[in-house]
Amino acid sequence: MAEPQFGKDVLHGKTDENPNPDSKDHVYLEETFYILTKKKSVFRVRLTSKGLSLIKETDDYSKEQTILLRDIIGSKCMRSKRRRVGAGSCVCSSLAGHHLKVVDENSGDLDESDISAYLYIYAYVLKRSRRTHKRERTTITLRFRSYDRYEDNNREAQKWRTTIKCLLADLPVSYALPHSEKKLLILLNPKSGPGKARELFQTKVAPILQEAEASYDLHVTKYAKYAREFVRTRNVYAWRGIVAVGGDGVLFEILNGMFERLDWQQALAEVPLAILPCGSGNGLARTICHHYNEPYIPQNLTGLSMSLARGKTAPMDVIRVETKSKIMFSFLSVGWGLLSDIDIESERLRAIGGQRFTLWALARLVGLRKYKGVVSYSKIKDISNLPKPKHPLTIGHSVSQDDALDSPDVEAFFDCDENSEVFANAVNGKRHQRVDSWYSVNSRRSAFYSTRGSDYHSVTSSGSEMRSPVHACMHGPASHLPSLVSQLPSHWVHEEGEFVMVHVSHQSYIGEDLFFAPSSLLSDGVMWMLIIKAGISRSQVLSFLIGMSQGNHSDANNEYIKMVPVSAFRIVPEGPNGYLTVDGELVEYGPIQAEVFPNIVNIMVPDTK
Repeated sequence: MAEPQFGKDVLHGKTDENPNPDSKDHVYLEETFYILTKKKSVFRVRLTSKGLSLIKETDDYSKEQTILLRDIIGSKCMRSKRRRVGAGSCVCSSLAGHHLKVVDENSGDLDESDISAYLYIYAYVLKRSRRTHKRERTTITLRFRSYDRYEDNNREAQKWRTTIKCLLADLPVSYALPHSEKKLLILLNPKSGPGKARELFQTKVAPILQEAEASYDLHVTKYAKYAREFVRTRNVYAWRGIVAVGGDGVLFEILNGMFERLDWQQALAEVPLAILPCGSGNGLARTICHHYNEPYIPQNLTGLSMSLARGKTAPMDVIRVETKSKIMFSFLSVGWGLLSDIDIESERLRAIGGQRFTLWALARLVGLRKYKGVVSYSKIKDISNLPKPKHPLTIGHSVSQDDALDSPDVEAFFDCDENSEVFANAVNGKRHQRVDSWYSVNSRRSAFYSTRGSDYHSVTSSGSEMRSPVHACMHGPASHLPSLVSQLPSHWVHEEGEFVMVHVSHQSYIGEDLFFAPSSLLSDGVMWMLIIKAGISRSQVLSFLIGMSQGNHSDANNEYIKMVPVSAFRIVPEGPNGYLTVDGELVEYGPIQAEVFPNIVNIMVPDTK
């Protein structure tokens, strides 16, 4: 079992609780096992504060391997399955050879003759090499059969399982299994990017949540702004986190739906958000992986799926954005010019995924555009001496210029889907919302792995249309800026002329391959403004975009290009033609201003402990 190929059948020895309490890594449990096919090999297995230590001991040498606690996702106790007539008779065969079949301990297909209890420990071990970093799934199987009764062997296995779950949940170790009443809320956009969100969730995410015994409610979005209305009108405190499965646009809807709640501050403080990237840009997901040294492989959601199970969070800044008629909140970027043109105009190539940006960038370089206007900003002179960001203490209403969104007659939340059909679920006798039968991932409805206690809501469930307030009022922290038509403070910098692009972000990555702000942190109170002025050659723009994939562009300041740390900005375009984008979403063309608010949102992140 402890060798690189895990899954060997290992027999159980005597348990020793806290055998060495004075050691640096606290030992919670320790047992001795051996592999039936290698009688001279003995394994000492220790569960410590660091992880699962596997020490192989023979007559000649001793070798130790540790599965770190942060790489372990869950565990489960199993029993051997009843063997068919004519099948192999040795229950001590190697599990790696799949001769031994196991089932849930409550299954009716048990092999009563086998008194062993099997503990399966699921881990995704981080493997590093010169070229790639990736996680590999590993299953460690421990077989307990020291006693003559299954109940006694199962008690020993359950002791290990409970201790593992307590350590993973960062709770005091006890023999009572930790249990969370709250589920995850998962909002999945089936049309994000190349349209593979359903398939990716089924094959990459659901199996990990099942191994972690993390239950969830899954809702598939039915129309534009569905996720926004959902979080605005529901009692979000019923869930322990809200997960956007799709592109950055789904999280944009969720974030702004939260700010449309009267209780926005409490909701954002108590209910963290998360992103599982299945779109084209995936800038925030790439940023999170970058900051937490988690491998980012397109369409491989292992690390971020693990973060959902573990529930670790970190604070994140948001940007309050104001146009002539709307107020919104951004978690990624605000753009004008080249990158926004590429983002919006390449929508017709959405089916090919992130490659659409590269192809359209080449097209836009051939016909390089320039835009006339005024760019103003409040520059941060020394980012190394910024005060530590604090949570805002005052709740205020965000008011747009025409006051159209500040309507007080808004309901806090509604109970959506109140007429949905229900079905009886055998799990604990509870009743859960009905879903259609989903069979094939290639069909219109997708088959999802079942996690105990999870609910699934079909895109065609009857009676599930959402009721929402007639007027959606945008709340949030009160702005510190003057209105869009008012004069700016005297210390602001103003640049007037023609620009190829202006792009502002407080995240390190604004796309999978766009390392926009290498110095940025999730919560530091800093936005980075990229200004490229007209007059620059096409070759210089191309070189700059290539350098952005490695983050080399940040040192490329010259007469045409500059990167400026700012706390607020205003862009006033001249003329009617052009695109302005917020988190990749098209907004009205005209004056726009924004400011950063630190520590407003909690985001789920990988566990680095």
